[in-house]
Amino acid sequence: MKNITMDITKEKVAVVTIDCRDSKVNKVSGELLDEISGMLDHISSQEIKGLVIASGKEDNFVVGADVDEVLSMKTDLEIRDYISRANQILARIDALPIPVVSCIHGNCLGGGLEIALASDYRIAADSTGTVMGFPEVMLGLLPAGGGTQRLPRLIGLIQALPLMLTGKNVRIRTAKKLGLIDEVVVPYGLREIGVKKATELAQKKIKRKRSRSLMDAFLESPFGRNRVFKQARQMVMRQSCGLYPAPLAIIDSVEYGYKKGLRKGIQADIERFVNLVISPEAKALMTLFFGTTDLKKNPHKKKARSVKKLAIVGTGLMGSGIASVSAPVCDTILMKDMNLDAAASGMSEVWKGIVKQVQSGAVRRFDGDVMYGKLVPCDDYLRFKGADIVIEAVFEDINLKRTILKEAEAATGGDTIVASNTSALPIKSIARGCKRPQNVIGMHYFSPVPRMPLLEIIKTDTTADWVTATALDLGIRQGKTCIIVKDGPGFYTTRILAPLLLEGSRVIAEGGGLPEVDRAMQLFGYPVGPMTLLDEVGIDVGIHVIEEVLPIFEPRGITAPIDFTILTQKGFLGRKSKKGLYRYDLPKKKGKKPVNTAVYALFGDAQRKKIDVEEVQLRISLMMVNEAITCLEEGIISSPRDGDVGAVLGLGFPPFRGGPFRYVDGMGAGAIVKIMEQLAAKYGKRFIPAGMLQDMASKGGKFYK
Repeated sequence: MKNITMDITKEKVAVVTIDCRDSKVNKVSGELLDEISGMLDHISSQEIKGLVIASGKEDNFVVGADVDEVLSMKTDLEIRDYISRANQILARIDALPIPVVSCIHGNCLGGGLEIALASDYRIAADSTGTVMGFPEVMLGLLPAGGGTQRLPRLIGLIQALPLMLTGKNVRIRTAKKLGLIDEVVVPYGLREIGVKKATELAQKKIKRKRSRSLMDAFLESPFGRNRVFKQARQMVMRQSCGLYPAPLAIIDSVEYGYKKGLRKGIQADIERFVNLVISPEAKALMTLFFGTTDLKKNPHKKKARSVKKLAIVGTGLMGSGIASVSAPVCDTILMKDMNLDAAASGMSEVWKGIVKQVQSGAVRRFDGDVMYGKLVPCDDYLRFKGADIVIEAVFEDINLKRTILKEAEAATGGDTIVASNTSALPIKSIARGCKRPQNVIGMHYFSPVPRMPLLEIIKTDTTADWVTATALDLGIRQGKTCIIVKDGPGFYTTRILAPLLLEGSRVIAEGGGLPEVDRAMQLFGYPVGPMTLLDEVGIDVGIHVIEEVLPIFEPRGITAPIDFTILTQKGFLGRKSKKGLYRYDLPKKKGKKPVNTAVYALFGDAQRKKIDVEEVQLRISLMMVNEAITCLEEGIISSPRDGDVGAVLGLGFPPFRGGPFRYVDGMGAGAIVKIMEQLAAKYGKRFIPAGMLQDMASKGGKFYK
């Protein structure tokens, strides 16, 4: 067999080790299913007292289905056959008359967790790398290998639904508390412990008793379950506006299983899975998954140099965030600020993050102490010699950034990279006056750094290849999904965000209401509307960004509808000043933040009128889409993949639409061009489609083949 091996111990326990040879991780493929089926046939013909399922990989049990294989399936019949076979095999494991023990270490996700759920007993290695979960919802799918049926029966409805609806992973402590695993053991000798447990269970059946509160018992009663399912649907609709079919399908699946039983529940899941796989939402989400996965690999790794000593200038929100994600991967992190008190304050923020990781089980206390011990506060450049990378993370002032880059360059050697964390200022302009411009690069982190997954790496026409490769390697090790873009005002993400914000503001200037515009874009799929986003970013920051990109926008008719400095002069900076486009110093009304009605007069005081929701959605979204295509046309980004991943992970472009380029493919370039031409006739030349888009429409082409 290619993917599994089986040994029979002297205790007559079969130990099956899954080790997919052609992959770093174990994936549930058609080939693996065939081999497991053969293994079960062999076990049935032997005198076996127990079965242990383990992994031959160092850092994972089974990570789920082979998404490549699933996405390549052309017909409903292929998909149905695949998931039906998987369920038949899991049902055979579940029905074995001998005890089945799963020995879990590393990632146990999706189909891997479904294998574990079909077992009688689950043992997990006590490691920060051991996580369990059902991420299928993130791909627009549902756990269709019995996960929606077996998980609620094991840990209870109230605990199971959130895991499946959010795709959240759980670590050892939480998994044990939930009853998802039965025993936590040291990482060594896991196989032997599994054999011993299987031998014990062959002589004495496990008696698993789940403690439930009176409230849990009520909520799992038929009446209580109806209430739970109703509230779950309301929550999903409130958070996703019903744009994602998978969460609703998961709720339907669990409810049906409770009413009809496990076997019929699984049979219904097979059909739900088929329908979801062929849905445009799942195809977009899976393509996004592939793009994100690809970008976690460094194609230039051979040119990258190791980064052991990192120096950060500016220890505020961004600087301390960069230090937080660097602590696990660097040996020394210098944190420089104007004085040691400021540097210590930044270190304190890093420590708070470490404490949270320790509490969640993501990091051991000893390792957390080690990470904090890597931080060195500085108020000068004396320790910078020998630094591999210096990252400045100060305020968006070009003169200040130029000064810091020159000082950092003077304090370091010829092999030190000097990086600027900026959201809009051209790197070449910041590097003006540097003696080693080939060592200068941009590293645009998103706030808050520990949570935001994207890193935009900006190279100039003089940046050395090894510098780009090293910055990319560091970003990947920091856990970021990285896109490499060409230098220019706003780079990629900020450049495509600005037209969206400007068009949203223009709708307000025409008489649209702030909440109505925001709601329209949420209904389109954005997590927050453009006006709320402007408040969150900070109106003063937004002004700075707009000023940087307007020179390249104005010739195309993309302009600001008002002078935004009027807002800042009134003290309307956004959430941070408690007043912006909305009021944050007043209580919410029916869960909604009140509008700062004073800003309407500053937007021209047009009479408020009802907006055409669909037209507003198209106007605002297509401004971003068209700019993304223009960026590809100009070589700012190198591929539609990078543009889609950057827009989704960095800016919240609706994931189920796949990104700007996947969105165009879905709608059809011809249809998009027709809509934009109609908008251009009505609103002006800013809606003239990009040349690449027009060319694609004329040829009937697509961005993705």
